[in-house]
Amino acid sequence: VLALGMKRMVQRNAIVRKLLAVETLGCVTVICSDKTGTLTQNEMTVVRAFTDGNIYKISGQGYNPAGEITFEDEKINPETEPGLKLLLSAGVLCNDSTLEQKDAKENLWGIIGDPTEGALVVAGAKAGYDKAKMNEGHVRIEEIPFDSERKMMTTFHDNFKQNKIVSFTKGAPDIILGRCAKMLRNGSVIDLTEDLKQQIAKVNSEFAGDALRVLAFTYREYDKLPEAISPDSIENDLIFIGLMGMIDPARVEAFEAIKTCKEAGIKPVMITGDHKDTAVAIAAELGLMEEHSGVLTGNELDKFSDEELFNRVENTSVYARVSPEHKVRIVEMLKKRGHIAAMTGDGVNDAMALKKADIGVSMGITGTDVAKGTADIILLDDNFATIVSAVEEGRIIYSNIRKFVFFLLSCNIAEIFIIFLSILFNMPVPLVPIQLLWLNLVSDSFPALALGTEAGEPGIMKKKPRDTKEPILNKSLSTGILILSIAQTAAVLTAFRWALNNYNKDLEIARTLAFTTLVVVELFMAFTCRSERYPVIKLGIFSNRALVLATITSFVLGFAVLYIPFLQPIFKTVSLGIRDWVMILLLSIIPVLTGEIYKLIVGRAEKAAQ
Repeated sequence: VLALGMKRMVQRNAIVRKLLAVETLGCVTVICSDKTGTLTQNEMTVVRAFTDGNIYKISGQGYNPAGEITFEDEKINPETEPGLKLLLSAGVLCNDSTLEQKDAKENLWGIIGDPTEGALVVAGAKAGYDKAKMNEGHVRIEEIPFDSERKMMTTFHDNFKQNKIVSFTKGAPDIILGRCAKMLRNGSVIDLTEDLKQQIAKVNSEFAGDALRVLAFTYREYDKLPEAISPDSIENDLIFIGLMGMIDPARVEAFEAIKTCKEAGIKPVMITGDHKDTAVAIAAELGLMEEHSGVLTGNELDKFSDEELFNRVENTSVYARVSPEHKVRIVEMLKKRGHIAAMTGDGVNDAMALKKADIGVSMGITGTDVAKGTADIILLDDNFATIVSAVEEGRIIYSNIRKFVFFLLSCNIAEIFIIFLSILFNMPVPLVPIQLLWLNLVSDSFPALALGTEAGEPGIMKKKPRDTKEPILNKSLSTGILILSIAQTAAVLTAFRWALNNYNKDLEIARTLAFTTLVVVELFMAFTCRSERYPVIKLGIFSNRALVLATITSFVLGFAVLYIPFLQPIFKTVSLGIRDWVMILLLSIIPVLTGEIYKLIVGRAEKAAQ
């Protein structure tokens, strides 16, 4: 059943690497998810630029380089705006992504590389700055790659300014500002005073409040390439150029997925490296924030002790400006509070958090090989909704395991009761060994396997996650097994006694009638076991095609054992008449009705308890 569930999950864009993770999914109480690409579409588009004290708007959609740059509704030529020209140039040069036209006829464009960097390339293209030509004219001679700890990237270029080496640095505005000593204003370099920093921080907050992801850009000039190139020596005393704000629309399906999570008693949590205001704006748009939801930043996490974080983690829905190390702490605290946590990640540094979580979820598109190798589940579409679908599938699988355990144990315990009671009351044994073997291999096995393919019951994602400490055979299931076993035993022994009384104690006929009654009872019981709460009629008798096929197959094979002459001596059976079949069908209804009544009683008791 676990393997069948894995197959269904692939159809829903989730690859399960570890079989036991399928069962654990049904217990998940909190999902910690990245924002970019998981809750959002990961198709960045630069829509605002700030430099020289001015805010420019950039039109266009997606990665199509068609668009205009305007200031106060008037089209702007970047060549006449020194600050804007330098800002866009920095975005194109300090960049590892490239823009390509996928289909000229359909005018479809795409990005090779990181979507955030791709948006900067597209913004430059809208101003006429082609990345290939820019790279050729201003060759990159050295770089300090992006790092999730620093949240910055620096590249060195020749020939950007005459007789100078220029380095461009881009990164998180709040971190970049702390590294800047001067800024560019109307073509001149001036001191970056506290007042100017506050003005920039205000613009950054306004951009972030509009759910924009914001990057800051700086530069430095050198007479020659520095001998020691390291973040500490290079990424200081920077000259601030400006900000670029890009929109990453929320996934439409993420809204419904978050709503489903809440109905299912699962807490969705956003963990992102973005600015706090950006994260909160996206979270509010998706319905992730509630009235008492808290927000924590990486800096606050660094200051908190484990005890303080333990007390805050339960009511925190958004973590902003976090590092991979913070993810590990968050998971640890959630687990200490008794949660079963799923954690998403895509980078090499996310491996520890993925391993620490109960369910590690890696991105299939943007995820690194290290993240994929560590994770329990890989998302083929990097979509938050797919995680929720996987959780739903996990619940369905566990429910199906309970169903066939319910079915098999009730049938097998009934067989034990039948033999035990007949011996206890000094009756002839109603079933011979080969008939018991047939019941277990044919009548039980096919329907049991078919129950493993059962679709989810109505409202399966409106129940709270199950307790991991609760056994499969809980009180409700054990009681149901006992009641149905007794009902099946009563039906078979009644058929056996009836045959002995009506056929002059002919043991062969009586055993055939008992055997056939148990076969039919078990096939009928399979339909009752399709749900622990809902009646067969509500689910639809023919809605599980595999079970219908399994039932027909088992019945046809059982019919063959009764009526094919050369099989009768082997299975100790005889042909039955119409009167016998009427009796069999009447008695077979008893366990089914017993099961349906028991489900009704349990369902009402649960509603009353709620």
